Amino acid sequence: MSPSPDGPNSDLLVRIEARLADLVPVVLAGQQGLEAAMRDSLLAPGKRLRPLIAAIVAQDLGGPLEAALDAGCAVEMVHAASLILDDLPCMDDAALRRGRPAIHRGHGEDVAVLASIALLTEAFAVLARIEGLAPERRSAAVGVLASAVGSLGLVGGQYQDLRGGRGARSAQDMADANGRKTGALFLSAVELGAIVAGATPGQRANLCAFAGELGLAFQLLDDLLDLSADPAAIGKDVGRDAGKSTVVALVGVERTQRLVERHIGSARAHLETVFGAGSRLDALIEALAVSGRALADAAARPLEQEGARR
Repeated sequence: MSPSPDGPNSDLLVRIEARLADLVPVVLAGQQGLEAAMRDSLLAPGKRLRPLIAAIVAQDLGGPLEAALDAGCAVEMVHAASLILDDLPCMDDAALRRGRPAIHRGHGEDVAVLASIALLTEAFAVLARIEGLAPERRSAAVGVLASAVGSLGLVGGQYQDLRGGRGARSAQDMADANGRKTGALFLSAVELGAIVAGATPGQRANLCAFAGELGLAFQLLDDLLDLSADPAAIGKDVGRDAGKSTVVALVGVERTQRLVERHIGSARAHLETVFGAGSRLDALIEALAVSGRALADAAARPLEQEGARR
């Protein structure tokens, strides 16, 4: 589900990658192991969807790109930190991430935890020192990202998943947890882009609604891919949801696929309200949706064939 490296946002992706490399936290002398873990996490090949969203939102609302790039990269740093923690043996116990060994597998659990904390804290430092952004906007940006990470955001969603994921849950409970785990950083990406550009309250409301729908769609796609996708194709372990209460387990593959389409459709409708038809962000989401559908269909095909043989 990655944006094409030679697609319409290729120049922006190049700038994001370069800025991420610049923002790897500085370490003390002799602590190259910590730096290597942070670089492996932050610079591993990824979609860079969150910084792309922040930059496109800001640019297309007339905001400065340089400030938006730093804001988006701060979100990506939090995302990278969260993946390190998510993969730990005490969490999902994953071996593979972005096509490479999970950070705790390659660098040790102790260094992985330290790398995650360093990336997380540096993300807030990046926001606090964005040049050309008024102090009140920098402060607002820090508050947005803190809310996304904290006990009402990523942390709360992960706790819901860890403690409630093995028991029976309603569709609403699962949607709430998914919104906090996956939607929180999409929400912060659009909000930071909007803050940089000085968006109106109405624009921010529609962008936040877009992010909520996008987060739900992506989590459902992730659940579908976990069924039987090839780890090499998606760059991470599969089968981690076995025995967990997921939307796929509750309503089945076909209905989950319809829910994905519904969320994507709603997300794009909110974008059209803000940017009009055929916006850059709409094209990006459609391209990702096409790629995601293909992967999800391929993952579901063996299950459908197994069902047909019964």
